[in-house]
Amino acid sequence: MMKKIIIFVSAFILAACAAAQACTTMLVTKGASADGSVFVAHSDDSELFDPRLVYVPAADHEPGEKRPVYYDAAALGSKPKYHSYALHRYVGDDRGPTYVDPSKPQSIPLGYIPQVEHTYAYYDGSYAIMNEHQLMFGECTDGAKVMTDPKPGQRIFYSAELSRVAAERCKTAKEAVLLIGELIETYGYYGTGETLPIADTEEGWVMEMAPSPEGTGGLWVAKKVPDGEVFVAANEFRIREVDPDDPDMLYSENLHSIAKKHGWWNGEGKLDWLATVSKGEYNHPYYSLRRVWRLQSRLAPSKELSPWVEDGFTKAYPFSIKPDEKLKVRDVMSLYRDHYQGTQFDLTEGITAGPFGCPYRYPGPKDAKGDTSDPSKKREGAWERPISIFRCGYSYVCQARGWLPDPIGGLVWFGPDAPMSTCYVPFYVGALSIAEPYYTCDTSEFSRDSAWWAFNFVGNWAALKYDYIIEDIQEKQDEFELAAIQGIKEMDEKALEIYQQDPQKARELLTSYCKEQANQVVEDWWDFAWTLVARYDDGYVNAPGKMAQEVGYPEEWYEKSNWPQGPTSYQRNQTEQDQ
Repeated sequence: MMKKIIIFVSAFILAACAAAQACTTMLVTKGASADGSVFVAHSDDSELFDPRLVYVPAADHEPGEKRPVYYDAAALGSKPKYHSYALHRYVGDDRGPTYVDPSKPQSIPLGYIPQVEHTYAYYDGSYAIMNEHQLMFGECTDGAKVMTDPKPGQRIFYSAELSRVAAERCKTAKEAVLLIGELIETYGYYGTGETLPIADTEEGWVMEMAPSPEGTGGLWVAKKVPDGEVFVAANEFRIREVDPDDPDMLYSENLHSIAKKHGWWNGEGKLDWLATVSKGEYNHPYYSLRRVWRLQSRLAPSKELSPWVEDGFTKAYPFSIKPDEKLKVRDVMSLYRDHYQGTQFDLTEGITAGPFGCPYRYPGPKDAKGDTSDPSKKREGAWERPISIFRCGYSYVCQARGWLPDPIGGLVWFGPDAPMSTCYVPFYVGALSIAEPYYTCDTSEFSRDSAWWAFNFVGNWAALKYDYIIEDIQEKQDEFELAAIQGIKEMDEKALEIYQQDPQKARELLTSYCKEQANQVVEDWWDFAWTLVARYDDGYVNAPGKMAQEVGYPEEWYEKSNWPQGPTSYQRNQTEQDQ
């Protein structure tokens, strides 16, 4: 086994990273998919936080038992007073055996709520992902006018814990929305603004929330996504007018009164949720809106949407959009592998992309900080913010298929690290456990035992010669993902036949299948990684019998570089004479 390499990360850096956590999320309704599936997708663009996929088992609880509510580092960074750290989102025995770690301090609850008799199994990440009844969640962080710290007894919930409680207790999206709203109003909400797409096998809702200026409770609104349409969000609230007469809209009872009391709304006309609770776009201009434009443009090119708008409060991009063509699961994966290819914003173009068209843009001290941009602040520059970003911790595509029993119908297609260079692997919600490499990771310590490190290594290696290596990666993605899709079709049939006779045996079959497939992908990806190391060693393109192929640089790069000023004779060149 390769010797482990320790990377020391300061607490200061981890705290700073929390503000940079920003995600892209999507909900595809039943009528917008090719086969009648409902999809919820999410990229957890979380720097070097905790990228583990964890299976939380179902559990029974005693009468009178309390459910602890924990602080989430995903909200405002690490807070040692609650034993909550970005590298390990939670430590304790309240979420099954995977989170148990006696060597680390146990997470300290912010408070408690009454427990229910039975809680459902679900897949967990920075937020709840999908439960055993095919209820699924996405997420993105939004800037809000008020962003508060937690306060035990007064503000104990952030969106991450809210999604987990809903995953434990709910079977439908609307049921989850109503429960989350009740929890916010009863126990208080802290942290940032948040958007949560929530969907089941039949419909999808978008729920958005923000801390209240009152210091207690919280503000929220929810809107149903029309069937046949697709919703996308990218770190900015997407719900606009709150219509009290719309049966497909829900909101906190005191939203209007609080907004009017604090001068956020003048009481005339319909309240604009985005304009009321937010200062505008996240981080810097087009940080959010460019991604919304790009996804909606790819979904419905016939709309000919413009990438340019008047300001961060534009209404140019609708809440949801009808796609020109209905989507399959790999179509959704493809949308997440986007860095504006073929557009004027293509990150593989320009001097910063280097000679080999690398789309990575590493942040530094000159880049914008904070959650919400200030439109009046003069900015020296900014990078375009792509959908697939190098610092992504993981992404997933949840697929709910209502024509199958829940254990077989629900799939989480999970991809560690950045979408552009990952491979999505299927996990049935009916499985009873998952492959160990997917819940094994410490981003401060390199390990071959971790799926995340396998994909992260390849993603980083790709930066050396991106336009060459990405073609190798795409070939492997096609090979593995197409095989997985075919394998799922076969496993669906086999599992359904067994399920009709013995549901428990079917779940055991699904467990074995998921583990075997996931373990094999990780093993193969490490082999692929070492192949890339040899193939592109020392800047060459290498192959048996064709070693050290001198491919050099693209023609246009020679013109941009100092190659023309290199020594071509024994005389001093003109550039040296002019100095």
